[in-house]
Amino acid sequence: MKPSQDVAVKCSGVTKDYGIGGAKVTALRGINLDVYQGELLILAGPSGCGKTTLISIIGGILKRDAGKCTVLGKDLDDMSIAERAHFRGTSIGFVFQTFNLLPSLTVAENVAMPLLINGKERKLAIQRARVILDQVGLSEREGALPSQLSGGQQQRVAIARALVHNPKIIICDEPTSNLDHATGHAMMEILRNVAQAPDRALLVVTHDTRIYEFADRIAHMDDGKIVEVEEAQVQ
Repeated sequence: MKPSQDVAVKCSGVTKDYGIGGAKVTALRGINLDVYQGELLILAGPSGCGKTTLISIIGGILKRDAGKCTVLGKDLDDMSIAERAHFRGTSIGFVFQTFNLLPSLTVAENVAMPLLINGKERKLAIQRARVILDQVGLSEREGALPSQLSGGQQQRVAIARALVHNPKIIICDEPTSNLDHATGHAMMEILRNVAQAPDRALLVVTHDTRIYEFADRIAHMDDGKIVEVEEAQVQ
């Protein structure tokens, strides 16, 4: 999909430091990055280079120390804790490396959870969950528990959960690291075909070079900096 010129995420000079054992460790060193609506951008780099810190700032989980970061035109650091939580719950979808499914809930209930947290009526939330489960090819497993699913199926549930509230930004943290090549490839196909939309930005953190083909652009990080942003050739 051709990205639009509308910026979903804009980072300018973003810096983040941590205090570890009395010493200061700089995780991000003046990050400049735009993520556009309609694009799938891969954030690549070795472990410890700052990828997770950056997406945590974009996702409103961490506050930056310097610079500016706007998400859908809003500066999350200007919001209260409650306002940030509401923004995340309505505008951002997260897909985690470890799936983070609730083991005692069914597939449909797991997918519906963001809607239930936001106060949507249970019946309507489950109906919406079923629509998304059908899109990711899991409608026949809606009553199953997570323990009854394969790793690939659990990841599809996680994608459905990230999509159920129709967010404008989806952040995926190492989504293929626990999957074999075929399953990881299939998962990225689902992200491309189901999650991507002209008004939605996908930000995928990975060090798995096998999925680079799915990106519109690849931003390479090293030592807290973005060292290169390249156009990718989508297959």
